[in-house]
Amino acid sequence: MFTGIVEELGEITAVEILDDASRFRLRGPVVTEGAQHGDSIAVNGVCLTVVEHEGDEFTADVMAETLNRSSLGALGVGSRVNLERPMAVGARLGGHIVQGHVDGTGTVLERKPSDNWEIVKISLPADLSRYVVEKGSITVDGISLTVVDAGPDYFTVSLIPTTLDLTTLGHKQPGDPVNLEVDVIAKYVERMLGDRLISDHASADHASADRASAGRGSSEEAAAR
Repeated sequence: MFTGIVEELGEITAVEILDDASRFRLRGPVVTEGAQHGDSIAVNGVCLTVVEHEGDEFTADVMAETLNRSSLGALGVGSRVNLERPMAVGARLGGHIVQGHVDGTGTVLERKPSDNWEIVKISLPADLSRYVVEKGSITVDGISLTVVDAGPDYFTVSLIPTTLDLTTLGHKQPGDPVNLEVDVIAKYVERMLGDRLISDHASADHASADRASAGRGSSEEAAAR
């Protein structure tokens, strides 16, 4: 579990292309401090497992499923990435609940800079738009952000100088892909309410059928008399 508060900008130092996966070697002095085999580290919002660790670098295997669902496959040696270790139990939850399970990708559409912040507009896949609301939370490349405007196929976020300086969003240009993770609580609520609505609809249909059957029986009885 993560919070979406990026700890440092890391760098990919090596990429090995395998048959149905890739192996990344990444440099990150902060997130590798005390790292062990099997630990989780979020890379641009994707939860990866530490396979090897030496000095300030670690290696992680990226499966085909992850490559297909995220923008990691477009990265190469020298690419900068957002890195975050899992949150510690009892620590302050600075962002929101982030799983590191990417739901899809979007594209930076435009940037509007101002003196003290910058508005960034990002495309939103149709199947994710229902989870994104104004003033709600969304994770972009592993960064917990507040939605400013939620459209049918886009959303906007306002970035402060700290976010621009310390994450990859300071360097993303229109046309660049980003990983998106929506609020998992919204998905659970939808699933639970969906099951209830289906159950209620089935009960209503059953009751309607019973009333119709009773009505036909009364009509037939009256006709017989």
